[in-house]
Amino acid sequence: MNENLFSSFITPTMMGLPIVVLVIMFPTIMFPSTNQLICNRLLTIQQWLLRLTSKQMLSIHNNKGQTWALMLMSLIMFIGTTNLLGLLPHSFTPTTQLSMNLGMAIPLWAGTVILGFRHKTKASLAHFLPQGTPLPLIPMLIIIETISLFIQPMALAVRLTANITAGHLLIHLIGGATLALMNINTTIALITFIILLLLTILEFAVALIQAYVFTLLVSLYLHDNA
Repeated sequence: MNENLFSSFITPTMMGLPIVVLVIMFPTIMFPSTNQLICNRLLTIQQWLLRLTSKQMLSIHNNKGQTWALMLMSLIMFIGTTNLLGLLPHSFTPTTQLSMNLGMAIPLWAGTVILGFRHKTKASLAHFLPQGTPLPLIPMLIIIETISLFIQPMALAVRLTANITAGHLLIHLIGGATLALMNINTTIALITFIILLLLTILEFAVALIQAYVFTLLVSLYLHDNA
């Protein structure tokens, strides 16, 4: 209980050197490649889920937007596995770091915006000024639409960071309360332990849902500009 509440969010180090790069590369072992004609059950389930997700996410895109399929599938796999591995005890979750999430959100958002201005210049500029806007409101609406455009990557990063961080903090607090209550009241400790199990199951779902939401929003930004 004397442990700092936010100690699990500190970037891990080894011999004074940050090992966050190794942590980020670790999820790749969960998606092994095989040269066999018949895959095992794990690979079959993974491939089925990827096909289902890609079919649902890319159905709204034209041929130009579907060229981002590999990028979007890699993104959802990376965020999902990183979130899930972060639920392991004494592990580190890179997606709780706002800097890392911004590092993912800003380049992807910028790529979709640049793509829109390159191929749909008139349509992209038209988003800044809706049709039929009264003349006195034109400067204000342009400023508002510009601010809303630049807020998009921040919203992506903050949403992912806040949801993953909140879940980890709740697990940490309820787990500490369960340990403290074991020597005081066994019945209440059992109830809090059941709540902890239910919350852990919920966090598994949140880890996958947040990966899907992040990727889906990037896909929607791409659809608006591609």
